[in-house]
Amino acid sequence: MIQDGDRIMVCLSGGKDSYTLLDALLSLQARAPIQFELIAVNLDQKQPGFPADVLPNYLDSVGVTYRIVEEDTYSVVTRIVEEGKTLCGLCSRLRRGILYRVASELGATKIALGHHRDDLVETLFLNMFYGARLKAMPPKLLSDNGRFVVIRPLAYCKEADIARYAEARRFPIIPCNLCGSQENLQRKKIKAMLEGWEREDPGRTERLFRSLQNVNPSHLADTGLFDFKSLTPRRSLPGS
Repeated sequence: MIQDGDRIMVCLSGGKDSYTLLDALLSLQARAPIQFELIAVNLDQKQPGFPADVLPNYLDSVGVTYRIVEEDTYSVVTRIVEEGKTLCGLCSRLRRGILYRVASELGATKIALGHHRDDLVETLFLNMFYGARLKAMPPKLLSDNGRFVVIRPLAYCKEADIARYAEARRFPIIPCNLCGSQENLQRKKIKAMLEGWEREDPGRTERLFRSLQNVNPSHLADTGLFDFKSLTPRRSLPGS
């Protein structure tokens, strides 16, 4: 995921995942046989009650170069989205566009996000149930405009392990009071479903994740991935 000379923009939200991501990359930076830069970026979306001093104080304490980007996406999202509707879709699109712009301004070669194994599996089911697509989030991705490589270094980590690590490290967690507080989120429903499955059948989430690495296009139904039309039976060999 990381190459010599990379300038990595680490997206820091203030949640357990992004703190763990930054901590892991700092540890790797100190030990890796290659050289790369880290720049932490937080998007202050102007949510009411957001403690703006927490992240700068923490980043100063660990000696990380950082940039706080102030964009009032909160007002935009709450104004446009109808009451009772989920805010995640629009919020995510606005946030992505701003982060890509900042990555360009910083000259970043990679954008690091804190998604973990459970996020990838949840996204798989979200896309199947609500989007009719067999699609998740890859550990490494080229952005739509082709200018950035997005990496997810925690893609193979369990959320429960990250939560325990974050608690042990005593990161100053900042809760999300925008989309994370909505009770009717589709992702919350998927998470509850997977947690129920895991209680009934421990290890199921891990097997689901491994299935993303073991895809057989000839046993699906996407004609763009496999040429079903050209399938013909083999001719009998002479003398058979």
